[in-house]
Amino acid sequence: MFSLDWIYYAISWILLTWHSAWDAIGVPVEAMVGTNWSWILAIIFLVVTVRVILFPVFVKQIKSQRAMQALQPKVKELQEKHKGDRETLQKEMMELYRKEKANPLMGCLPMFLQIPVFLGLFHTLKRLNPGNSQKTLYGWTIDQFNSASNAKLFTAPISGRFGSTADELARLGANTNTVKLVAGVLVLIMIATTYLTSRQMILKTGWAEDPQQRMVQRLMLYGIPVSLLVSGSIFPIGVIIYWVTNNLFTLGQQQWVLRKFPPLVPPKTGTAAKTGTAARNGQPVAKSGGLLGRKTAQPAAKAPAAAPKAAAPKPGAKPVNPKKGRPAKRQG
Repeated sequence: MFSLDWIYYAISWILLTWHSAWDAIGVPVEAMVGTNWSWILAIIFLVVTVRVILFPVFVKQIKSQRAMQALQPKVKELQEKHKGDRETLQKEMMELYRKEKANPLMGCLPMFLQIPVFLGLFHTLKRLNPGNSQKTLYGWTIDQFNSASNAKLFTAPISGRFGSTADELARLGANTNTVKLVAGVLVLIMIATTYLTSRQMILKTGWAEDPQQRMVQRLMLYGIPVSLLVSGSIFPIGVIIYWVTNNLFTLGQQQWVLRKFPPLVPPKTGTAAKTGTAARNGQPVAKSGGLLGRKTAQPAAKAPAAAPKAAAPKPGAKPVNPKKGRPAKRQG
């Protein structure tokens, strides 16, 4: 059976290293304002460590998303060409991605790589119970284990959960209402920041034309935040601190990377392209009903009015001399 112990050892080592660093600097180990800041900072800088390691992957994610965005006009052409033939459309799109060296799954890679870290922290904090006999597991000393087990955020233990039973919280020496309040507020912040990270990326890069990519975007934007409303109740407070910190780090990192690598603007095609070219060249662009590029119907030029025809003379009447006013010729 595949063992995840190596993840637990790695997460424990990073936590203990940062805790020792803050302890050496002089950050209070004992609770101050009901909070053991050395352990809270250890969790926060666990996020920093992981994000620094994954930063190259994050940059590749942004570049991949820009490449996918640049391919949207070609994707749209394939969708129009193979409308109704989903199997052929998928084959053609996969061939296009292979040819252009674009990977639709790269956008989710950083999140997938962080899942082991999340699971490792979840497992490690879950076992921080004063009654646990395996105190030296994963490289912890007894003193480190006891210190982390008693670590609190505003008097709520970092191993406590919103869904913890009264007996579990009693073993942690925690007040039930306090734990539920702190955990509940953190869960709401976690949901909000998770939504904002996905929304920020979509607003910058736009909605994908590919139905598969659009479905992934909708899942990231709405599905995951909604699922956290339920699953957040089983997360230890320390894990929620990790998640919120990770989201805030992502918001700042995305803003920086998107400024450095701004999203591509897809080229205009058809009438819109002609309109844009004409506007850049200073040529007048006809407008009709507020739509660019549509020629305004010019009214047909009126034909000159025809000269009225002279009325025919009545029978028996003298013919009218058209050269009226001229002197008559003399008779010889």
